[in-house]
Amino acid sequence: MTERQLAEFFVEQHVLQPSQADDVLSEVELNGKTVAQAMIDGGFIDEPSFYETIANGLGTEFLDLSQFEIAPEILRLIPGGLARLHGALPIDMSDTALRVALVDPFDLHIAEDLRFALGKDIQVVVSPPEQIDELIKQYYGTDTTSMEEVLKQLGEAGDALQLRERDGDAGVEAEANATPIIRFVDLILYQAIQDRASDIHFEPFENEFKIRYRVDGALYEMSPPPRHLALPVISRVKVMANMNIAERRLPQDGRIQKHIAGRSVDLRVSTLPTQFGESLVLRVLDRSIVNLDLEALGMPDYIYNFLLEMIERPNGIFIATGPTGSGKTTTLYSCLRKINTIDSKLITAEEPVEYDLEGIVQVPVNDAIGLTFARVLRHFLRQDPDRIMVGETRDLETAQIAIQASLTGHLVFTTLHTNDASGAITRLIDMGVEPFLISSTLEAVLGQRLLRSICNHCRAPYRPNDSLLAELGVSRRDVGEKQFFYGKGCDICNNTGYKGRKGIYELLRITDPVRELINERAPTVTIKQKAIELGMITLRQDGLRSIFAGDTTIEEVLRYT
Repeated sequence: MTERQLAEFFVEQHVLQPSQADDVLSEVELNGKTVAQAMIDGGFIDEPSFYETIANGLGTEFLDLSQFEIAPEILRLIPGGLARLHGALPIDMSDTALRVALVDPFDLHIAEDLRFALGKDIQVVVSPPEQIDELIKQYYGTDTTSMEEVLKQLGEAGDALQLRERDGDAGVEAEANATPIIRFVDLILYQAIQDRASDIHFEPFENEFKIRYRVDGALYEMSPPPRHLALPVISRVKVMANMNIAERRLPQDGRIQKHIAGRSVDLRVSTLPTQFGESLVLRVLDRSIVNLDLEALGMPDYIYNFLLEMIERPNGIFIATGPTGSGKTTTLYSCLRKINTIDSKLITAEEPVEYDLEGIVQVPVNDAIGLTFARVLRHFLRQDPDRIMVGETRDLETAQIAIQASLTGHLVFTTLHTNDASGAITRLIDMGVEPFLISSTLEAVLGQRLLRSICNHCRAPYRPNDSLLAELGVSRRDVGEKQFFYGKGCDICNNTGYKGRKGIYELLRITDPVRELINERAPTVTIKQKAIELGMITLRQDGLRSIFAGDTTIEEVLRYT
């Protein structure tokens, strides 16, 4: 449940007036408090009453766990991995059901998942989340159930999970909801969230079933489960995403919203029929680890200051460019958040809407029903917007309407997939946009990449060899006494030497000399050379800045620039 929904719940329970709910939400946003803290500090309610109101609203009871002792046989009913995954603490067993305290008692899916996994009816009780978290750590420790333990359970299930096509869809669904399969999939999701993975890949091949995570842009393989588990595991994910598990011949898309490891996570699910079964990929959208503050993106000061000035302009087009996964959408979201004020109407068209931004009208594009970027954008202009964001400019029609919007007094943000900033201009001309329209509306292009950052816990200096420096385009004399660093590898970074990512950028400002070249249909190389003459710092040069600051390695910069 979001903070706003929780505040509205207390309005419905006649604890808050609507105006007081707005005050509570302002306190949450400005000072980073929880709704509970904001309401207690504001004198609207005391702590026990806060949780008693939730319990009454849900038709259950409130338990203070501060002096509560839980019997070992009750604790054994929920395995550690499952307890940590769902934020679920078993309390005791009544005649009819297992009583469980949940960190998020409003999430009905958790109770349903536990009922499936444990084969018992679940009765949810309400307790302070801090108490539940503390007791889960105390009773179950902080490590997840080992993958080996879950694989052993799967092995014990043995032939029961050896599904065949002839078992029919009912058999597939039954096995997808089998306890070991549920625990296995839950553990995969839990580990992926803990490792801050951006994608989870389930890939069936002829003789093996691979599961890989993408962390900080690089793929890592898990210990592979037995090949025969591919069908029930993939079917389990499809069940969670409300997809048609009987349809295995066509690609499908779905979505899972789940509370995992104490965080609210959105998972986008995509299936693709392959020769040996369905390949399935989950895109992880974890709102808690994405900081949409422009200041937090680590841009050089000259780019940050230019963007602050750029986003206040009354009209024009601003393009963020780079390959998939280079942080373009995050940059544009951060710009929008900066100008998301009460006196400005902002509308976005996205495929899909990745993060919900309060106060901004966001429209999901859906090509399947004809709701294309161009069609949405055409209708945007009737909605009296001040600023518009178009998730991606893919075709001439979208580009033309974006230009039209700019010419009629709107500021337009959009993205393109090109290798560098100057390539965006050539791409627009290749689409069929007239050069004079580009030169009269385009304000700037920001090219960017995301490089892995060196792990702070195992960072160490070293001396690169001359051939590596030559690849980078610098000589030993150029670097002088500057130090280079790399990550040795430790437990914190999973022995990769890298932890987290940071951006490198190049900013192409559309000045008069560049406009002349655009009108002459000059090639990308010519535009880039002119921009460098006028002071543009390229991606490679900005990569050097990150290397010398000790933030990343030579190998990362060579890989991405």
